[in-house]
Amino acid sequence: MSYMAKFRLWRGPDGTGELKDYDVQVQEGEVVLDVIHRIQAEQATDLAVRWNCKAGKCGSCSVEVNGRPRLMCMTRMNTFEETDTITVTPLRAFPVIRDLVTDVSFNYAKAREVPAFKPPEGLKPGEYRMAQEDVARSQEFRKCIECFLCQNTCHAVRDHEENKTNFAGPRVLMRVAELDMHPLDTVDRHKMAQDELGLGYCNITKCCTEVCPEHIKITDNALIPLKERVADIKYDPIRWLGSKIRVRAASD
Repeated sequence: MSYMAKFRLWRGPDGTGELKDYDVQVQEGEVVLDVIHRIQAEQATDLAVRWNCKAGKCGSCSVEVNGRPRLMCMTRMNTFEETDTITVTPLRAFPVIRDLVTDVSFNYAKAREVPAFKPPEGLKPGEYRMAQEDVARSQEFRKCIECFLCQNTCHAVRDHEENKTNFAGPRVLMRVAELDMHPLDTVDRHKMAQDELGLGYCNITKCCTEVCPEHIKITDNALIPLKERVADIKYDPIRWLGSKIRVRAASD
């Protein structure tokens, strides 16, 4: 069973684009990406749209559907009323290249600032040993498909362009948390997370968790534990006293 739907798509480059209306046929069982492809094939052959797997695993087709960050390939048309006007716009937090395609290079640049995993000195790859509990703890974070919906919906980035120089966003901080939980990693990233990656900008509203297509509990299982460990190190009176003693001993 098919019907005619009303779509409103963002067209044009950053700063000069506008919303344009399209009437398009929708078939039973389709997702938003199917309809976008039909518009591209039949009405707007120059429509720029990013996609790859169409299975919710590559993260390429991230957009905002009716103002909510979503993957087009995982947004089913039967979740809308047939009379609804469906508005599809590019990710708001990042510069628009053209139409529905945004420049998400900010996320990769921030990710490169995080020091890589470093095992103990002298430990060879075949000698790694971890408890199953430690493996399971970080396995959740490895489900991330880097769709950057969490980055886009985080108000610290979405509503404050000036924060981008000081705030890496939930995806990058989740990576820091994952490395921090690894029992074989030897790099201390706590100070960096707070001072350079902007962990303090996160006020744990869980908006990143709400839009994650992989249902990763970013706030509860990554950001809050990381905040707690950073606070323990920064405000623990024993650690503070030890640091003062070391500084004094070094100056004598």
